[in-house]
Amino acid sequence: MRNNIGRVLLALLFLWTMAGNCLGAVDYDHLFRQSSDLMAQGDLDGALNLLKQVPTPAPGEDAGAFVSSRMQAARIHASQKAPDKAIADCQEVLALFPDNSEARNFVAALREQAKPAWHTVLSDTIRFLPSLAKGALTTLLLVLCTMLVSPLGGLLVALGRISTLRPISGLCWLIIWFFRGTPLLLQLFFIYYGLPSLGITMSPLSAAVLGLGLNYSAYLGEIIRGAIQSIDHGQMEAAKAIGMSYGQAMRRIIIPQTYKRLMPPIGNEFIALIKDTALVSTIAMVELMRAADQLFNTYFNITALALAAVIYLLLTTIFTFIFEKIEYRAGIYEHR
Repeated sequence: MRNNIGRVLLALLFLWTMAGNCLGAVDYDHLFRQSSDLMAQGDLDGALNLLKQVPTPAPGEDAGAFVSSRMQAARIHASQKAPDKAIADCQEVLALFPDNSEARNFVAALREQAKPAWHTVLSDTIRFLPSLAKGALTTLLLVLCTMLVSPLGGLLVALGRISTLRPISGLCWLIIWFFRGTPLLLQLFFIYYGLPSLGITMSPLSAAVLGLGLNYSAYLGEIIRGAIQSIDHGQMEAAKAIGMSYGQAMRRIIIPQTYKRLMPPIGNEFIALIKDTALVSTIAMVELMRAADQLFNTYFNITALALAAVIYLLLTTIFTFIFEKIEYRAGIYEHR
């Protein structure tokens, strides 16, 4: 009889324990529902009080409710601009589960947000600058190559334009008319994507240099022609009077006098060239603008675009200073 009573008591104790556990689980569910309702009503402090009622689990107990309550509390504290309290909530979880990735990542994000703005900009600059510097070198290479090609091409076009031979003059006029009258982007597309259909395939760098060189040769041709024709015609007659040929007169008398007049407009053209190199990104070249665009699309961080703008300004400033010095040296005789 006593054994039967003992068994009954043990069974009742077991059922009571199970019922208590089930009740606890139900209470937690009810507590989370209440906290959600309070958050929906805007009562964040009330929701926090409810979430903090979930106790730290004993060893071996289910910790799911505890982890959920502390992470929810951390989110509420973060929304209230209280990162220290949010980190403390996450630390409670990490004290029990050091490998909890949600808590660990949340702490890292909160600490990153807590850094001053200058620190974030500095870290972004260090991260983006290598790629932007590589793109800037490509831009600089394009500029230098075009600066070597286009002045010579512009001089030939200008001399042909003022030639007395009608076919040569007409051909040079046609070159200027076409390359000044069509967009540079269209010219690059035609060279890189259109010429392969005619059996002429070029690398992106070659296509970019050719397109930029032809376009700027046309513009420089008109600038040089205007500078040459601005020199008094009597100087050509005087040069011929002392036995110089047309070529000698142009090389020794006329063209040297145009240097001073050429520098400002040519300097403007090459400043524009630095910015026009951004168009070569459309023919698979990764120059400064393409590098900045790739970084922005990857990280959605405007710092990459701001850094690209700074580099463009730095390049244009350097070239402006150089051309001002060249202009001064070319007209040194006028300052005496």
